[in-house]
This record gives sequence, C-alpha cells and structure tokens, in this order.
Amino acid sequence: MPGSVVITRPRAQAEGLAQAVAALGRTPVLLPLLEIAPLADQSALQAALAGLERYALVAFVSPNAIDAAFAHVAEWPRQVAIAVLGEGSRAALARHGLDAGNAVILGPQDPARSDSENLLASLDLAGLAGKRVLIVRGESGRELMAEGFRGAGAEVTVVPAYRRSVPELTPELDATLRALLGTANDWIITSSEALRGLFDLLRRLGEGQVEQMQQQHVIVPHARIAATAQALGLARVTLTGSGDERLLAALQSKQ
Repeated sequence: MPGSVVITRPRAQAEGLAQAVAALGRTPVLLPLLEIAPLADQSALQAALAGLERYALVAFVSPNAIDAAFAHVAEWPRQVAIAVLGEGSRAALARHGLDAGNAVILGPQDPARSDSENLLASLDLAGLAGKRVLIVRGESGRELMAEGFRGAGAEVTVVPAYRRSVPELTPELDATLRALLGTANDWIITSSEALRGLFDLLRRLGEGQVEQMQQQHVIVPHARIAATAQALGLARVTLTGSGDERLLAALQSKQ
C-alpha cells in the first residue's frame, strides 16, 4: 500500500495540490518547509508599485511575490506587461483578477521549464533596451534574471516583497519528521532552498534520519531541484517538469 504524499510547499500554496492528491486516493501530509512572511519594512515595495506606469515589464518570480505585491495594487495598468515563470504564478494572477483577457502575461515557451533561463530565452529582450523593468521577488534569490535584463540594456529595479525562512525545529516538527521517515512516502519538493533546509533540520536530528531521508522517493518539477536532491544523496528522484498536473501524473504512475 502506498504511503503518504508529503507536500512541502508553503501552506498558502499547498491546499489545492493536497485536494488533488486526496482525489487520487492518496493521503496528503502538509509539511511546509519554507515559511513566508511579509517584510517588516515594505516601503521599497510600496514605492515601486506606486509608480507601475513607469515600467515596460514587471517580472514576478513566484506566486508569493504576486500575492505580496497585490496587497498594494488597486488596479493593474494594462499597458504594463507581466512576466511569470510558471503556471502557479498564472493562477495567482487569476486570483487577483488578471488573465490573458485583461493583461499581457508573458512566460516561458516551454511550460515544463519554469525558470529564469527559459523565461529570458522566451522574451523579446532587444525590445526592452532603454526601458524600465521591475523584478518582484523574495528578500534573497538568484541574480540571473536581473543580469539578463540588464545585459539587454534595460534599466532594472529589484524589489523584495517577502521573507522566506526554514521553520524552527519544534518538538512537534521533530516528531512529525521522525514519523514520516519511519515509512516509505512520496515527497513533493518544489524548492531547492526548502530541500536544503530540510536536510539542515534532519542533521540536527541525527545522521540516521539523514540516511532515512536519502531512501525516500522525491518528486521535483525542475532539473535544478533534482540536481540539489542528488547532491544531497537522495537515491530516488523523479523529475516531472513544471505544473501540478505533472506532479500528480508521477504519483499516478506509481499506483
């Protein structure tokens, strides 16, 4: 009998996937490995968003960036294009009332690759030369997107919208991790940062727990996360490509 499906996304993005997992007849377990919190000082984000009309393009690196930004946006100026990395971000925009019918939303041509490299390759970068681009992201992150836009001659502003952190190792989390590692489960991991944070937590529990995790099956949507998993010694890694439907298909293939 298959074990549980451990969903490690931040809680705000996990519920829909958990419902879909349950519809497959599997038991979802929510184990957020990243906690998302608003910045104590949001003045830089508010200032950037107050002047949206100045930008030719606004790039959001994640659904969390969209949700944080739209807390300060009453109406999106239609002439300002939006760039996103994956289907999760398109769904987040839809929750805030934006779709292809009322906004210019750009994304990677290959939906299976939701990364900055594929986004940059899909955009008309030459058309951004001399224009302003805003990137909304977490407090830390990769610089590749900003470097790509700057290399094309755009004037780039990067503004943080939220903070990510690994949860504290409470007695409750300690017990949950030990219980999950005691059985064979499927782990859906959608962030390299979350996976590294998980192993940091497990090392505090002991090398035995690290070794148990290395034998678990993990399902990841991106080659970069798969590489992180393999570097951490995980022996069973399934790479699906971007999108919840691909993650779910990987679960169905095991049934």
